[in-house]
Amino acid sequence: MLARIFAIAMNAYREAVRARILHGLFGLAIGTAAFSLVIASLSLHQEARVVADLGASSISIYAIVVAIVLGATSLYRELEMKTVFPILSRPLRRWEYLLGKYLGTLLTLAVFIAIDAGAVMCVLALQTDETPIGITILMLPITAGVLKVGVMVVILVTVLVVMLLRAKYTRVFVLIPWSAAFFACAFVLASTAGDERRLVAMSSVLTLCEVGIVTAVATLFSSFSSPFLTSVLTVFVVLVGRSADSLANLPRKLFGVFTDVFKVIARIFPNLHIYVPARPLLLGHVSDVSLAAYVGGAAAHAVFYATVLLVLSAIIFRKRDFQ
Repeated sequence: MLARIFAIAMNAYREAVRARILHGLFGLAIGTAAFSLVIASLSLHQEARVVADLGASSISIYAIVVAIVLGATSLYRELEMKTVFPILSRPLRRWEYLLGKYLGTLLTLAVFIAIDAGAVMCVLALQTDETPIGITILMLPITAGVLKVGVMVVILVTVLVVMLLRAKYTRVFVLIPWSAAFFACAFVLASTAGDERRLVAMSSVLTLCEVGIVTAVATLFSSFSSPFLTSVLTVFVVLVGRSADSLANLPRKLFGVFTDVFKVIARIFPNLHIYVPARPLLLGHVSDVSLAAYVGGAAAHAVFYATVLLVLSAIIFRKRDFQ
């Protein structure tokens, strides 16, 4: 069973990585991380904070967009091209196929978030480590941050190129360990950013938990609807989930009996607001809240909702009649 799910997940990952829309969104994410340097230069002694806040927000937004797009199109593409029929004709249960597609999409998102977060932390290293080292290139002084990030990028890109050339048939899977190594190296280099580095890292972990729910929502809708309807419904769930706290605390004087309705909606829909907590909490400045416990609780919340949604998806997909 595990071998079948793993095979489907790796195949889903391979297809997702080759999607052109993913490449476009990845380019936008890296461009946003670089552009944060320009925005930071306009602030007054808050450059690192601007880079961290803008970077964390862009990671969350782009990851959700990728989750919606991949979740809405992955299963539909198989049905449209009729490649699902020879797959399901083998000794493979439908829920195994659905779970494999979900895990493959989630793996793609993990790689996307790791590289994007690594890029943001590289920008943080450039911004916060401006120690002059007496080296100039094209009449421009080079700082310690620029040198460190430049050397790291050159080494990792060289390693990536070598791995891509040697792995002829498994090139897309090279990005999995490489993205983890890039994130780890960027995290070390961004040590000069202090608490801002923690904010980006913890925000990335929470974003991965959030897109785990969003992908499960998209999988549920894609099991019985078209990509357009799946995207619309998933966006609606995301908007309601991000507003769950507000819906649960609306004033009764203004909304009357609808207040109870909104409270029920806030309890049924996943509360995605917990994955974008206040800045002091991510920095560990809230004395009565443990950051590790908060992230662990958020991860458990994501696992619970993703499991429930995937079970519902499997039940619907099992009863679906392919024509």
